[in-house]
Amino acid sequence: MIYEPSEDSELLLETALQEVKEEDTVIEIGAGSGFVSEKLIRKCSFLITTDISPFATKNLRKKGLNVIRTDIAKGIKKKFSLVLFNPPYLELEEEIKRDFWEDCTVHGGREGIEVICRFLDTLKDFMERKGRAILIVSSINCSRVFEEIHKRGYIFEIISEKGLFFEKLYAIRISLQE
Repeated sequence: MIYEPSEDSELLLETALQEVKEEDTVIEIGAGSGFVSEKLIRKCSFLITTDISPFATKNLRKKGLNVIRTDIAKGIKKKFSLVLFNPPYLELEEEIKRDFWEDCTVHGGREGIEVICRFLDTLKDFMERKGRAILIVSSINCSRVFEEIHKRGYIFEIISEKGLFFEKLYAIRISLQE
C-alpha cells in the first residue's frame, strides 16, 4: 500500500542531495515511505510532503514529516523553489490491477504518462518562477514525457541516470523558459 524505496527512489535521493540548497523550500510529491524527505529535511529551510494514499500519509506523519493528503499538490497555495517527484510511470494492464491504493503507487495511467501530465499541468501553481523540479522518468516512455514537457513551455536537462537490466532511469531538472 506504500511504495517501498527502489532504484528510482535512490536516484531521486542522490539527485536531490546534489540539488538541494539550505535556503530551498521543498515539496516532495507522492512521498510514499518518506525515504527521500527524511534525508532532506535538515538540508533545506522548509519541507513538506504530499501523497494521495491515506496509508502513506499516516506513515509520513509517524516519521515526523509535514504531510498533506492530496493528489499531486492540489489545493496547496505555497510556491516552492525545489519540487521533487518520483511518479508512477507504468501502465498496468487490467488483469494485473489489484486495488486502487496499491495500483496508484505504480500505475501512471495510459502509456504510463497520465500522472506525469497532470503534474506538468499544475507545476506552475506550486513551483516558484525561478524554481526547479526534479522528475524521475523511465526509458520506457521518456520520449513521450519529453514531448509533454516541451508542449507546456518548460525546459529540461537530464542531470543523472541509472541503468537497470530492463530500462534506464533518468533524473531530469525542469524549469520555466526565461
